[in-house]
Amino acid sequence: MDILKALLKKSDSKILLIVLDGIGDLPVKEGKTPLEVAKTPNLDILAKKSALGLHIPVDYGITPGSGPGHLGIFGYNPLKINIGRGVLEALGVGIELKETDVAIRGNFATVKYENGVPIVVDRRAGRIPTEENRRLINYLSSHISKIEDAQVILKSGAEHRFVVVFRFPHKVSSEVETINDTDPQAVGKMPLKPKGEGEIAERVSRIADTFSQKVAELLKNEPKANYALLRGFSVKPDLETFEEKFGLKACCIATYPMYKGLASLVGMKIIDFEGETIKEEIETLKREWQNFDFFFLHIKKTDSAGEDGNFEVKTKIIEEFDSFLPEILALNPSVLCITGDHSTPCILKAHSWHLVPVLIYSPFVLGETSERFTEREALKGELGIFYAYKLMPLLLAHAGKLKKYGA
Repeated sequence: MDILKALLKKSDSKILLIVLDGIGDLPVKEGKTPLEVAKTPNLDILAKKSALGLHIPVDYGITPGSGPGHLGIFGYNPLKINIGRGVLEALGVGIELKETDVAIRGNFATVKYENGVPIVVDRRAGRIPTEENRRLINYLSSHISKIEDAQVILKSGAEHRFVVVFRFPHKVSSEVETINDTDPQAVGKMPLKPKGEGEIAERVSRIADTFSQKVAELLKNEPKANYALLRGFSVKPDLETFEEKFGLKACCIATYPMYKGLASLVGMKIIDFEGETIKEEIETLKREWQNFDFFFLHIKKTDSAGEDGNFEVKTKIIEEFDSFLPEILALNPSVLCITGDHSTPCILKAHSWHLVPVLIYSPFVLGETSERFTEREALKGELGIFYAYKLMPLLLAHAGKLKKYGA
């Protein structure tokens, strides 16, 4: 991949990367996936004129988190770079991280107590409204400001998500990333106790445990969000920016903090806008179209529906996206890529290791190999099967942003 820097060249072409989060799936209804069941006349027309294939987010059999999934499609090898979820969430909600910070992603959760022991009933507290989340964070912030020598910084995310940062008076090493999540990843189980390897990790674990206990006491009378599960203990890494790596002036249009955080970490400009719908994202894309040469547009709810096991909702979101495709194409992107960061099969209600469909539309594709944008049709496409971090060189080439290699 280092050869790319020597081959980069400027052009007026624009690249649009649309990520339908968790788009890949498995057959459930009549032996079909949501992409196969969805009525997508616009995607069908586009697919016939495009290059299709499947990407491997990390490696064969490896189920990626959202961080590695997006790193790959951004052109960074996720096996060589691992960014903690806490860092991504913190950057996404606008917290400027320092080298003295430990960032953690929090989930408000519902627990019941059996003989005084908390048992997880709902890991996401029923996906409480974001407004309710803000009320709870304001309340907690007024009661928890410091634990031992760590300043406690709390900020709301979307729905049940929030961020907690422990800010120390000294630099914190990456050994804190050995600390396990307190989320047991299943209902009917006790939250896990945080534990890490090394002196600093042990101290952060102790502070995190104290934090969890304080939150549980303060929220004990809440009907849904009466507990907090902690995930992704991490510190900010030193990472080459997207512009340094690919020579692109890039921006991010997304509604969820996690994805804004990842885009921010690689140096993309985060575009703020009101609203959370696909329509509002597309309107934002139109407004910014003249200002950048690379656009990352993220659509979250395909993934949320997959995690909820809701086949019908995932299908409807795909259909909704399809209805906006003519407006997107009217912008006349030099290269349009539609893909996902990973698969989230409804039958699993979780991320999976399955391959992810990819569509590349440009004047320089073979085309006419696939009839629709689906998992099975992507198998017929000219792109074949490739690692996700190889996607960016393909997009650059299709956009005319790479010179010839060698004499």
